[in-house]
Amino acid sequence: MTAFAASSASLDGPAQLLETPDGRRLAYSEGQKNGRLIADPKEVAVLLRRYATLRSQTLSPKDSRGLLERMRGAL
Repeated sequence: MTAFAASSASLDGPAQLLETPDGRRLAYSEGQKNGRLIADPKEVAVLLRRYATLRSQTLSPKDSRGLLERMRGAL
């Protein structure tokens, strides 16, 4: 994610994305008092797109290190 981004694709909470040996895609979404297995392909597709967006927002390891070093130097 770029430094100080206003929003993130993952703000709705954690989700596990799964693929079975036969290629079926599932998701598991968990909250504080509940969890839900998601098997509907349309709902799983939404979560897969969010994951792709999150990956596109993520800094590379080199850029992450540079950001942390700059933040440490600013303290």
